[in-house]
Amino acid sequence: MTSLVLHDYFRSSASYRVRIALNLKGLDYERVEVSLIAGEQRSDAYLEQNAQGFVPMLVVDGEPIIQSLAIIDWLDRAFPEPRLIPDEAMPRAVALAQAQVVACDIHPLNNLRVLKYLTRDLGLNEQTKDRWIATWILQGFEALEAMAGEGRYLGGDAPGIADCCLVPQMYNARRFEVPLDAFPRLVEIDAACAEHDAFRRAHPDAVKGA
Repeated sequence: MTSLVLHDYFRSSASYRVRIALNLKGLDYERVEVSLIAGEQRSDAYLEQNAQGFVPMLVVDGEPIIQSLAIIDWLDRAFPEPRLIPDEAMPRAVALAQAQVVACDIHPLNNLRVLKYLTRDLGLNEQTKDRWIATWILQGFEALEAMAGEGRYLGGDAPGIADCCLVPQMYNARRFEVPLDAFPRLVEIDAACAEHDAFRRAHPDAVKGA
């Protein structure tokens, strides 16, 4: 049996994605909380396994995999059902494009280390920081709203990698009080995901302190 140990932080968007994917696959895994607030990701022990010092990190039979999309891709290769990334060329490209709108264009500009740099090093006040956060979420969500298809999920009739990325970003948008009225399809898809047990069990409130 494959040993899966997920090193993550309960409120990390990238970690949240991987928890959803693991749950969708129905996989058992051990979870190790890495406090980003306490700086545990910069400890010598952690950096020995993950030189980037980020979460999540999935350790598979002692071998670490970093970066959330790489982890989800590995999960799809190692445990093919249910598929999270389509096999066919065009559906695969669509799914990865949707996922990367969040993972490459929204999230990196709003993660903790960037926000700390804006306030600590550049001296931005909270109001300006909040404008920064909202700007990139709104721009990304405008694109995703236009890219959303007719299905129950971003991934179509079944949740996929794009939904694994969307739901944590919707959580962040609400956390930072970004208005979502302009994105009815995203709100609808997020609500559908919230009815799915795999998403509920991955929610930060469900894992905090667990």
